[in-house]
Amino acid sequence: QVQLVESGGGLVQAGGSLRLSCAASGRTFSSYSMGWFRQAPGKERDFVAYISRSRFTYYASSVKGRFTISRDNAKNTVYLQMNSLKPEDTAVYYCAASLRDGVHTTAPEYDYWGQGAQVTVSS
Repeated sequence: QVQLVESGGGLVQAGGSLRLSCAASGRTFSSYSMGWFRQAPGKERDFVAYISRSRFTYYASSVKGRFTISRDNAKNTVYLQMNSLKPEDTAVYYCAASLRDGVHTTAPEYDYWGQGAQVTVSS
């Protein structure tokens, strides 16, 4: 029973930056690994970034070097810093949480999901 709420989405020009936040309601936030996914219109939900309980991180090749996932367990919040944004980054971005072991890069590995935040990058 975990509630996840994304915020920080918006409209930016190509090359710009945004930081998404995902606030979790659970008291055991530090027990969860966290991920970010995104879904463009008519497309499947794609993996973006992962951060483990020990802060190990893993990124999709399409965002590596541009995006950074981080977490602040004291604030029950995970972040996605997005730099050098491209029009193809336009999507609804979803925060997700998992109690499972391993590096999670697919949606079925996550147990809880936020409602999504729209990110639009203009060319």
